[in-house]
Amino acid sequence: MGEDYRNEQEEIFSKRIRAGKRTYFFDVKATRNNDYYITITESKRSKFDDGNFIKTKIHLYKEDFHKFRDALHETIGHVKTNLLPEYDFDEYLTRDSEEPRDSE
Repeated sequence: MGEDYRNEQEEIFSKRIRAGKRTYFFDVKATRNNDYYITITESKRSKFDDGNFIKTKIHLYKEDFHKFRDALHETIGHVKTNLLPEYDFDEYLTRDSEEPRDSE
């Protein structure tokens, strides 16, 4: 297998978000033509408690980045403004932060 095949699977950037019993992965990958796309993966334990994980993956291509971002932003805004206007979403900012703190 040549270098082109390796590039198709190469991760350029990765961000992990732990969210309760789920973990989300945002990965930038390269195609064999040196183009880039994003995969968004949700990973959660199998309901059968057999040690397996169920993974659901979305591939997001550059031509859809703006549409995806806009739809996600609009959807989150709708929930915050119309469905849960009194809820304090900011309470999760410091509690769920995965960034290392200077004191650690």
